[in-house]
Amino acid sequence: MAASRTVFVAGAGIGGLTVSLALAARGFRVVILEKAERLEEAGAGLQLSPNASRVLAGLGLQPRLAARAVIPEAIGLMSARSGGEIIRLPLGEAATARAGAPYWVVHRADLQAALQAEVNDHPDIELRLGCQFEDVVPHAKGLTVVQRSGMTRQQDLALALVGADGIWSTVRHHLFPDVQPQFSGLIAWRGTLEATQLPREYTSPRVQLWMGPNAHLVAYPISGGRQINIVAAVPGTWNRPGWSAPGDGNELKSTFASSHWPGNARMMIGAVDGWRKWALFTVPDGGEWTQGAIALLGDAAHAMLPFAAQGAGMAIEDAAVLAKCVSETQHEGGPTMAVAMQRYARQRRGRVARVQRVARRNGWIYHLTGPAALARDLAIKAMGARRMLARQDWIYDWRV
Repeated sequence: MAASRTVFVAGAGIGGLTVSLALAARGFRVVILEKAERLEEAGAGLQLSPNASRVLAGLGLQPRLAARAVIPEAIGLMSARSGGEIIRLPLGEAATARAGAPYWVVHRADLQAALQAEVNDHPDIELRLGCQFEDVVPHAKGLTVVQRSGMTRQQDLALALVGADGIWSTVRHHLFPDVQPQFSGLIAWRGTLEATQLPREYTSPRVQLWMGPNAHLVAYPISGGRQINIVAAVPGTWNRPGWSAPGDGNELKSTFASSHWPGNARMMIGAVDGWRKWALFTVPDGGEWTQGAIALLGDAAHAMLPFAAQGAGMAIEDAAVLAKCVSETQHEGGPTMAVAMQRYARQRRGRVARVQRVARRNGWIYHLTGPAALARDLAIKAMGARRMLARQDWIYDWRV
């Protein structure tokens, strides 16, 4: 295979599929290596604020997502201490018009299916399922990418390699073996239920964020509003890698005991029949993202706590910026691929680090107890919805 315009992408998650579409839109041939035999849902719901949905719409995804994504009318900040809503941040069509892109809540599987369908329809993208990245060797003509499918080993020439293979990235381990994900001390539990299982007032198209002592709870509609996605974040010591281990609902119910949590929050916890859990790991800030013509993207580079609802958003932004920087190598007198990858990392590092800090701070704020929780609730109420939403402008207004 000629390397003249071929970029390899390791990983067919949201970041890998998005960067493949972004590269193909700029004239590259893309080969995606995915070790799974078929793409399956990992995780449940996602929030995609306008900074992310704007990129996806630009890649042609809006028609595929329109029937499945939900545009929430508002985000309700709820307090376990008071038992009700502190403030409601308006979203909906007005926010979409203001930002020039929608705020979507969507099932991860629906987004991945839409991206995969777009990839399958693109003549310049090849998705190799059941094919795992194994090694990469730089040389004068670019890279030789070694991959394995079953017992078959294959080598191909490439201009560049993008490691979009998640927090346990094989590409990152190959480049920077000393960088290891770190357990945060927090565990996320997720479950879904049919919207018909809850009273009507709990199934309106909005995001609910319940803040309580040493835990928080998020609920929002997915799958066109037919299901409700529930995520609870709690401290714990269980730290097995992976996205979807079975969880004992009784363990979670004890955390959300009636002495600290109101009945409406506990009702949502109790309505979920089957829980899955995943330990929240992060990749240390400030590490290297690139080496020569190889770059890391998304969780492989900067896995963060999900408490700013920007994990997928940062990977999608990465994809747009990386494709733009790589495309500049095709211009006469343009940068080398190694320089283009460095530009990508330089353009992304500061913003991503800021979002990582916000996510960590949010987790601390959500879990306050006693007088500190009361002070938090009063401060939010005093700030008002407009000022609270304005604090997100630097995230939502981003453009490549």
